[in-house]
Amino acid sequence: MKHILSMLVSVMLLILASASSMFSHCDGLDGPVVQAAQKAIASGDVNLVLIWVQKRDEEQIKNAFKETLAVRKLSPEARELADRHFFETVVRLHRAGEGAGFTGFKPAGRDLGPAIPAADKALGDGKVEPLVKLLTTTIQDRVRDHFNEALTKQKFAKDDLDAGRAFVKAYVEYIHCVEALYETARHPTHGHYDDAEKAASHKEP
Repeated sequence: MKHILSMLVSVMLLILASASSMFSHCDGLDGPVVQAAQKAIASGDVNLVLIWVQKRDEEQIKNAFKETLAVRKLSPEARELADRHFFETVVRLHRAGEGAGFTGFKPAGRDLGPAIPAADKALGDGKVEPLVKLLTTTIQDRVRDHFNEALTKQKFAKDDLDAGRAFVKAYVEYIHCVEALYETARHPTHGHYDDAEKAASHKEP
């Protein structure tokens, strides 16, 4: 049973990872990257934010950090603008490391769904079981829903084309759901920095 739960969790995490551009909270004003940048500025320790970017981008962040600390001393208005510019620089480079673009900050407090907050809470609490329960329940419910839909519609009169097509629709959705879960489980999880660096190296002449 533990093996099955572990597999289901891995599948769900991979599905979430593949949709990172939709669900990512790293470009939020209250996301972990901006929070790290805020802590770096407050403490004067740029290392607190360097972990969020690739090594090749360290110098750019360090330079932006020095400029920010200098400019923000000029006035409250300058401080706000300098901080915002630094946040944007860090998030833009972090997103580039994921192979994703940055089109602007998402507002703080937006609905991220249950999975991302639960994942962050699990790390904060040091307890993974509530997250495991959420993910496994979600996967099991998805499979059961598609299965039951197809099961209830598979018995239809051969001359009832509408009912037949309703079954085909339910069957295709059921099979695609199962196939997607299975295929996702077969692929290893890769770090987004490694993937982005490999993609960049392939583009070099």
